[in-house]
Amino acid sequence: MYGNADIDPNLKIHSIVADEDPIKLAAFEARIAAADKIEPRDWMPKEYRRQLIRMIEQHAHSEIIGALPEGTWITRAPGFRRKLALMAKVQDEVGHAQLLYSAAETLGKTREAMINDLISGKSKYSNIFNYPAPTWADSAVIAWLVDAGAIINQTTNAKGSYGPYVRALERICYEESFHLKYGHDNVVHLATGTAVQRISVQKAINRWWPPLMHFFGPPDSISEHSVILMRWKVKMASNEDMRQQFMDMYVPKIWDLGLTLPDPKLSKNKETGLWEYTEPDWAEFKRVINGDGPCNKERLAVRKMAEEKGRWVRHALLRKDAEYVTPLA
Repeated sequence: MYGNADIDPNLKIHSIVADEDPIKLAAFEARIAAADKIEPRDWMPKEYRRQLIRMIEQHAHSEIIGALPEGTWITRAPGFRRKLALMAKVQDEVGHAQLLYSAAETLGKTREAMINDLISGKSKYSNIFNYPAPTWADSAVIAWLVDAGAIINQTTNAKGSYGPYVRALERICYEESFHLKYGHDNVVHLATGTAVQRISVQKAINRWWPPLMHFFGPPDSISEHSVILMRWKVKMASNEDMRQQFMDMYVPKIWDLGLTLPDPKLSKNKETGLWEYTEPDWAEFKRVINGDGPCNKERLAVRKMAEEKGRWVRHALLRKDAEYVTPLA
C-alpha cells in the first residue's frame, strides 16, 4: 500500500503544516483558492516546495528517460520520413526535460543534484519507461498512447498553482500534440496494413496495456501524496479521473481500428458512465518503481554513461575546470 489510507486526510494535512506560520499559511492558501500563480520568490510552505521539487524533477526524469525506448528505433525506422519524424520527437522529449529541470531549479535544487539523484535511484520517473520496446510497433504505440496519457496529465496540471511549472507545461503540451498525431499515424498505418503489421501492432498493444493502466498511478485513497497536492492545486485531478478520461478518449479509437485490449472485464457501465476494468497489479507497480523492472538498470546505465561522457562539455561551457579555460592574453 502507498501510505495509510485509514488516517483522516485532515489529520495528515494538519501534521504537515503544523510548524508553518499560520498567518502566512492562511494568506498562501487564500491565493491558491483565488487561482493565483505562486512564483519562485513568493512565500510557500516547506511541504509545497518539497512536493513540487519531487513532482517536477520526476516529470523531467520521465521525459529524458522516456526518450530511450523510442530512441533505439531511430536507426531502424522504416523509411527516411519516419526516421526524421522520430528524431524530431526524441529531440523534443529531451528538450522538455530541460524545461522541467529549469522549472525545478527555481525551487532551490540544482540540476546536478537532480541528475545525481536519478542515477543513484533516489529520484523516480514514470514506471512505463521501464518496459522494453522490442518492435517498431511498440514505438508506434508509445508515441500514440503513452503520449496521449501524458497529454491528459499535463493539460490538467497546466491549470495548477506554480507559475514556472505551468508555463513549462503549456509549451510542452503544444509539442506533445504533434507527437500524438505522429504516433496515431504510425498505428493506423500498421493496423490497416498487412496481416503481419496488424499482428505486430496488436501484440504491442497487448504488451503496453498493463503499463498504461499503471500510468496515472494508484487510486488516490492509497497515494501518500495526492491529498496535499490537490489541496494546493499542484495536482488538478485524481489519478482515477485521469485514467477514466484516458479510457474515454482512446479505448473507442483502439476498437475502431479493429484492435482489441487484453482485459476481458473492460466495459463501460451504462448507469455510471465509468469504465470498469481489471484492477491493475499495484504490487508490480511498486516493485518496478523501486528499481526492479525489466529495464530499470539499463535505463539508468544509459543516463550514467551520458552524464560521464558529457562532463567535459559541461565543464568547458561553465568554465568549472581550469583545463578548459583559455587564459586571457
